Amino acid sequence: MNGIVQYNGTKVNIFISFVQNNGTNIYKRSFFVKFIMTKTVKNKILHQLNFLKTIGYNYHETVTISNFDVNGNSLPNNLNELNLIMENCYLCELSKSRRNVLCGQGNPNAQIMFIADEPTASEDELKSFFVGKTGETLAKMIENVLLLKKEDVFITTLTKCKSLDSITPACFNSCNSYLYKQIDIIKPKLIVLLGEKTYQYLCNDTSSSFLKIRGQMTKFNEYDVLPTHSVSYLLRNPSSKKEAFHDMLKIKSILELN
Repeated sequence: MNGIVQYNGTKVNIFISFVQNNGTNIYKRSFFVKFIMTKTVKNKILHQLNFLKTIGYNYHETVTISNFDVNGNSLPNNLNELNLIMENCYLCELSKSRRNVLCGQGNPNAQIMFIADEPTASEDELKSFFVGKTGETLAKMIENVLLLKKEDVFITTLTKCKSLDSITPACFNSCNSYLYKQIDIIKPKLIVLLGEKTYQYLCNDTSSSFLKIRGQMTKFNEYDVLPTHSVSYLLRNPSSKKEAFHDMLKIKSILELN
């Protein structure tokens, strides 16, 4: 039995694995649940599977209907393998509305890592960074001021999915192990935090004025961090572009010291 099972409007992709012996033939199948949105759905599916077992279906593998527990120790030390886990993540509510998962993009050995709060609508639609007005503007800042190609840096976001409204702290918390693992794999010389929300969450600092902390070097664990305006903020507030330009010059000088 495979296809889509629907309970109360919730669709679940399911492929059931069983061995049935009717005395003459043995039928083998495999079992896979792509995602479960609620405990109610899980319980109903388990009830259905139990019913199948009572009428002669014997499972040859343990059936586990749950998402994986994410922590830094259990995640792979390989970006491709990590991306595969992120692309199949359903830990938070953003997975219900996203179009795509934006893991990260760029040089896995980059000296500089850019982190924004969440993918933009264009990035979510096209499954790529440096697209849309904000992405193209950031690419120009990197190429024209840092004198780097956008492929030379690594860019990612706090959450790997786009929100429909505003992101809750729970969504950030669900994704943070992915981000921390990305940082530990890449080991950038400098992390540039794009926007107030990104700085507040990653550095756990909601008391400092972002206007004062912007452009100042700080630390996240052992990594050097520099917060600056998000590109979307600059597009809404063109008068702040001069501040961002000076921040980029500081970033350039830091990279040149290496």
